[in-house]
Amino acid sequence: MEFDELAATVEVTSVSLSRNENPLLENIGLSAREKRIGIVGRNGSGKTTFARVLSGLVAPDQGEVRICGIDVAKDRKAALRTVGILFQNPDHQIIFPTVEEELGFGLIQMGCSKLETEHQVYEVLKAFDKGHWAKAQTHQLSQGQKQLVCLMAIIAMKPKVVILDEPFSGLDIPTRLQLTHYFDRIDATLIHISHNPESLQGYERIIWLDNGHIREDGSAATILSNFTKHMNALGNQDDISELIG
Repeated sequence: MEFDELAATVEVTSVSLSRNENPLLENIGLSAREKRIGIVGRNGSGKTTFARVLSGLVAPDQGEVRICGIDVAKDRKAALRTVGILFQNPDHQIIFPTVEEELGFGLIQMGCSKLETEHQVYEVLKAFDKGHWAKAQTHQLSQGQKQLVCLMAIIAMKPKVVILDEPFSGLDIPTRLQLTHYFDRIDATLIHISHNPESLQGYERIIWLDNGHIREDGSAATILSNFTKHMNALGNQDDISELIG
């Protein structure tokens, strides 16, 4: 694989994580320096857990994650400056009543002055052509608009890596397309997690998670084709009819 010299480094070493004796991630290891990385898998395959471990929000039981040399679980202050995560549901991420307050919160947490924060918020809104959103009430925004606010709040902090955890969940096709245009403008390394292979077309590298393991890792053309074939095969089975417990 070809690497971008300006891209962030992501090193995952022997990462395992369990909850209530249930293994969620098992001995995951990878090294990445591509600018656009997709992580694909079925619901329950460990994708969201892996996203939280990558961002440092959850510490693994074993192993470590280093992004740009920073142990994201142990050095949380440095991790905030290095990696940002966009969750599936923006209502779980937005906590302030106006857009400008939401965009400024992370900057204040990083130690920026009030003046610096106001300037950076203005610059981000301007960059996204959303200066007129500054005083808007966040609770009145559509789901897609809320997702964009969360993205702008992350970009305001200038992270080197942005993790997208199923960012299109619950959105219609036009809104997904509009958000994709904004994602394309992100200069940071993008790690996009999805169960939908169509969302990851054109990415430099795809990692297929299956039951907490890396099943395949390689080019988008190869991995997404293999994943789609496997999902279609599963779809032709009738495992939904099986009752558990």
